[in-house]
Amino acid sequence: MASIAAQTLFKLFFTLFSAFFIEINGEFSRQSINMSTKRMEKITRLHFYFHDIADGKHPTAMQIIRLPNKTATSFGTTFMVDDPLTEKPKPTSKLVGRAQGIYAFASQSDLWLLMVMSFAFSEGIYNGSAISILGQNAVLDAVREMSIVGGSGIFRFARGYAL
Repeated sequence: MASIAAQTLFKLFFTLFSAFFIEINGEFSRQSINMSTKRMEKITRLHFYFHDIADGKHPTAMQIIRLPNKTATSFGTTFMVDDPLTEKPKPTSKLVGRAQGIYAFASQSDLWLLMVMSFAFSEGIYNGSAISILGQNAVLDAVREMSIVGGSGIFRFARGYAL
C-alpha cells in the first residue's frame, strides 16, 4: 500500500480534480454554437464529480508500479484507475460515467502527475461517448490546466482544456 503521505496527497489531488469542470447552475452539461468566419464550432461544458478511492474494500485506483526506494516526490509511482463520475458531490449520487486510465508521478523535483485518462459517459445524449485528457497535473497548484486531446462518439475530434 502507498504511504500515508501519498494517500493523503491522492485524496487532496482528487478533491481538487473535481474542480476541473466549472459548475454551471448545477447542470451536468450545457451546449452552445460558436460561429466564426472559418467554421462553426459546438462548445460543450460539463460539470461532474470525480471519485477516486485509493484504499478500502473496493478501491477504484490501484497502485501498479511501486518503487523500491521512496523519494520526496514519489517519482515513478503509477496508478491505474476506474473511477465513478457523478452528477453531485456525493459518491452515491447519479452516475454519469467513469474516468478510466493511468496517472503517475512524473517529476523528480515537484509533485506533478502525468494524467492519461478517458472520461467515458453513460448518461443522456453523451451515453457511449468519451473525452480524452492528457497532460501534466501540478497537484499543489490552485488552478491547473490540462488538455482535452480527443474523444469518441459525440465528442469525436474534441479539443479544448479542463481547468
